[in-house]
Amino acid sequence: MIHQCDVAILGAGPAGASAAIEARARGISVVVFDEAPAAGGQVYRIAAAIRPAQHDHDRAAGDALRASLAESRADVRVGQRVWDVEHDSDGFTIHALGEDGPSRVRARALIVANGAQERVVPVAGWERPGVIGLAAATVLLKAQRVLPGHNVVVAGTGPLLLVVAAAILKGGGRVAAVIDANPRSAWIADWRTLVTRPDLLLRGAAWLGTLVAHGVTPIAARAIRSIDGNPTVTGVTIGHVDGRSGNERTIACDAVCLGHGLTPATDVTRLLCIDHVFGEAAGSWHAQVDADQCSSLSRLYVCGDAAGVAGAAAAPLQGRLAALAAARDLGHIDAATFTSSTASLRREAVRAAGFGAAMNALSTPPSAIVQSMTPETVVCLCEHLTRKELDAAVTAGAATFNDLKSATRCGMGPCGGRLCEDAAARLIALNTGATRVMIGQATGRPPLRPVELDALVGKFDYDALPMAQPAPL
Repeated sequence: MIHQCDVAILGAGPAGASAAIEARARGISVVVFDEAPAAGGQVYRIAAAIRPAQHDHDRAAGDALRASLAESRADVRVGQRVWDVEHDSDGFTIHALGEDGPSRVRARALIVANGAQERVVPVAGWERPGVIGLAAATVLLKAQRVLPGHNVVVAGTGPLLLVVAAAILKGGGRVAAVIDANPRSAWIADWRTLVTRPDLLLRGAAWLGTLVAHGVTPIAARAIRSIDGNPTVTGVTIGHVDGRSGNERTIACDAVCLGHGLTPATDVTRLLCIDHVFGEAAGSWHAQVDADQCSSLSRLYVCGDAAGVAGAAAAPLQGRLAALAAARDLGHIDAATFTSSTASLRREAVRAAGFGAAMNALSTPPSAIVQSMTPETVVCLCEHLTRKELDAAVTAGAATFNDLKSATRCGMGPCGGRLCEDAAARLIALNTGATRVMIGQATGRPPLRPVELDALVGKFDYDALPMAQPAPL
């Protein structure tokens, strides 16, 4: 059975939930999909069985968003893994898989609000047990209230360094060191944009204050050269970002949280073959949208971090814009109503996105960090491919990511390239001098997420299957 609706929304974070609330207010039937057990996205992820701490800003904001979404009476389907999206002249078909088995939804319009994914520049030993991404660590700390280790090194780039380190300390763990690959000057380079959100700057200052109170001073312009252990983590060696010798230092630890910001999730938008652009400042691809969050494909809208990482403040504004654009295109509101409803929203969204983009730029890893990867560093964890093997394929003629994928299977494992595509593309650029636009992205193909075939097929009786008669000899 196929369920019919006006608009399907992929993602129930700040962007997707706000889009659903706005769409329902305009009388539009909505189905929202999210893989998590509750709405809120990564930023408002909750530990459902644990009482929230007092003055938990994110929990309060997330609870308010979830309450508004419930009041909207949108059809919200959590715990659903969307594994394919099809498009034809009449709309979109969304294929999902949940505890009750597979389901299909037909929608006249589609809003993609599936957020961002973690970026990690590989280092020697990052495949060891005890290493976790910064974004994954926030999920562990928020949703499970579990520490990634007892004595943790937090390393990489961007504001998540402070978020994760402060959360570990507040949770009773110890932070052995915070290692920032960017120089301290990077944090004040775009100060005019940063001061537009004093409330968020104060939150950042509070995280830094927590570190200082525990005797932790972030080490700037340094990067992890190797993660040591046999087999689990016992320490890290840090040094210059570009890998040159001198000032190496070893720090004992039992876990490492490593990350270099977020990149927009483009799996769905690549699958639907819409236009994408590469943002040099962010160092990542994102779906190209106009001021109303409309993509190059009719009735397909992209909002939130999927349209360029801009943070939780911009996401709900973009979600509402996308919903209003869908309402206009589906005939639920006229052009005049759309114009009057979106004028102030656009201004607020641009202002909020400016701060988010500045924060995201701080997370963009320096290009020199790729140079420090040793030949034995594993770049593609799924296929266990080292830099040496990928470099050899590039030398042999692989000039795009799809070339490299065909030559080595890089990006063809269970993660679908989410962990390795950025690093592999950076290696191609380093070896060939090509731009990331020339290197391109991986072609989008289903399944978008690993799915079990028996779950898709369901229960059946083999004896009931029609069997063709064997051909005569």
